[in-house]
Amino acid sequence: MRADAKSWAGLAVLSLPCLLVSLDAEVLNLAAPQLTRAMHPSSVQLLWIMDSYVFVVGGALIAMGVLGDRIGRRRLLLLAAAAFGLASLLAAFATTPAQLIAARVLMGLSGASLMPSTLALIRVMFPDPRRRTMALAVWSAGFALGGVASPLVGGVLLEHFWWGSVFLVAVPAAALLVLLGPVLLPESRDRAATRFDAFGALLSLTSILLLAYGVKRLAASGWQVLPLLAIGAAGLLFLAFLRRERRIPQPLLDLALFRDPRVAVAVGGNALAYFVLYGTQLAIAQYLQLVVGLSPLHAGLWTLPSVLAYLGASFLAPALTRCLPAGRAIALGLATMAAGFAVLAAGGLPRIVAGMVLYSIGLAPAYILSTELVVSTVRPARAGMAAAVTETGCELGGALGIAILGSLVVATYRHGMPGPLLAEAVGLPVREQAVAAYGTAFAVMAVAAAILVLMAAVVAAVVLRRPVAEPVLTTREDVVAAHAG
Repeated sequence: MRADAKSWAGLAVLSLPCLLVSLDAEVLNLAAPQLTRAMHPSSVQLLWIMDSYVFVVGGALIAMGVLGDRIGRRRLLLLAAAAFGLASLLAAFATTPAQLIAARVLMGLSGASLMPSTLALIRVMFPDPRRRTMALAVWSAGFALGGVASPLVGGVLLEHFWWGSVFLVAVPAAALLVLLGPVLLPESRDRAATRFDAFGALLSLTSILLLAYGVKRLAASGWQVLPLLAIGAAGLLFLAFLRRERRIPQPLLDLALFRDPRVAVAVGGNALAYFVLYGTQLAIAQYLQLVVGLSPLHAGLWTLPSVLAYLGASFLAPALTRCLPAGRAIALGLATMAAGFAVLAAGGLPRIVAGMVLYSIGLAPAYILSTELVVSTVRPARAGMAAAVTETGCELGGALGIAILGSLVVATYRHGMPGPLLAEAVGLPVREQAVAAYGTAFAVMAVAAAILVLMAAVVAAVVLRRPVAEPVLTTREDVVAAHAG
C-alpha cells in the first residue's frame, strides 16, 4: 500500500475512537431510566454513574497525552482501545452500582488516552497543513456520526434488550481498532523524553476532578458549601501543579506553549465554544419540552438537524482555508455561532432548530482549525501534550458552561415567576406564567451566549491575523515523525 493511501486508511481507523466516545456519551443518557429501575442507585451513585466518565476524561487528558509522547502514541492507543472494550463489557454486565461506577472510571481513563493519541498521530501522519486540516475534518465528523447513530442504535437496543446492551456497541469498534492499528498506523514518540512526571499527573488529575465535581454539584444543587470547597481545593492544587511544571526539567505541561498568544486564543476560543454549547443544551431540551410542548423523543429528533449540520460543516474547514487565512476562518466560525445563539433567543420551534443548525455550522470549522493551530505549533514529538491541552480546554469549558449558564437560567426564571397572590391578581394560571418565565430565561441565556462568542470572534480576528509558522524540526525524531506514514 502506498504511503499516502496508508495514511488515509489509517485515518479511517483513527476515526473509530471518535465514534466510541460519542456513542458512549449519548446512549447512556437513553439507558438511564432503565438502569435506575434495575439497580436502584442512590442519588450520589447515579451522579457518579452518569458523570464519572466525563470527570476522569477531563482530569486525565494531559497526563495521557504526555504518556503517549513518552511510550508511543500507537502503543497507548491500542492499549486504551483494548481497555475501553474490556471496560464496556464490565459495564454491560455490572450487577451493582459500585461495579458500574468502577467500569465507567476505567472507560474514562481509556477515553482520555484515545483522544490525544489520535490527534498526535494525525499530526505526524499528515505533515502537510492542508491535508492535515482535511484529516482533522474527517476525524471531527466521527463525533457527529456517533451523535446521529446513538439515538437510533440506543433506541433499538433498549427496545429489545437490557440496559447494559448499550455498552456492547463499543466492543466491536474497539476490537477493529486493535486489529487494524498495528497494520495501518505508524508509531511515534518523543525519544528525548526520559521521565514521566507522575506526581504532576496526580496533581493535575486531582485538581480537575475536584473542579469538575464541584461545578457539576453546583449546577445540580445550587450554592452549597461542599462543591465550593471542592472548587477552592482544585484551584490550590492547580496552582501547585503550575509551580511544579515551571521548575522541573521535563514537565508534564510545557507552559512555553502559551507564550504564543495565538495558541492561548485558540485554546480559549475552543473552551468558550464548548462553554456555550454544553451550557445551552439542557436549556434547549427543556425549552422544547416545557415551552413548545414536545415529547422527549420528538425533542431529541429535532436536534438531529444540528448534528447533521455539524457533520457537513466539518468539511467546510479545508475549503475555508483555501480562500481565508486560518485565523479569519476561526473568527468567521465563532461569529456564525454567535448569530445562531441570537436566532435562538427569538424562540419558537422553527427559530430554535435554525439557531442550532447555524451554531453547529460555525462550531465545526472553528473547532477544527483551532485544534489544528495548537497541534501544529509544537514539535511533532510533543503533539500528544498539545492535543491534550485543546481537549482539556473543551472538557472544562463544557463543565463550567453547564454550571454558569444553567445558573443564569435558574436565576432569571425565579426572578420572572411571581408569587401565587400576584399570579392570581393578574389572572394568569401558574403554568402559563411558568412557561412565560422560562421563555424569558431562555432568551436571556441565548443572548448572553451570543455576546460571549461574538467577543471571542473579535479577539480571534485581531490576534490570529498572522499565520502560524510550522515548528522548526531540530532533532532526528522530529524529522522522522513529521514524515511518518
